[in-house]
Amino acid sequence: MREQDERLMELELRFMDQSQLIETLSDEIASCHRRIDELARENRALREMVKTLEPESEVSPDE
Repeated sequence: MREQDERLMELELRFMDQSQLIETLSDEIASCHRRIDELARENRALREMVKTLEPESEVSPDE
């Protein structure tokens, strides 16, 4: 029975570690997502500013 208790304790500790790791990774992903959204907004704003600075052309620089 003692061996089962030790195994159970080890599994519980591993579960707690994994739960903490998942929470940490989830927080990091959320932070990255917020930063990506922020950069996308800045990119749109800069593209609009550039459009006002350059004369209208028929050919897009992306083409």
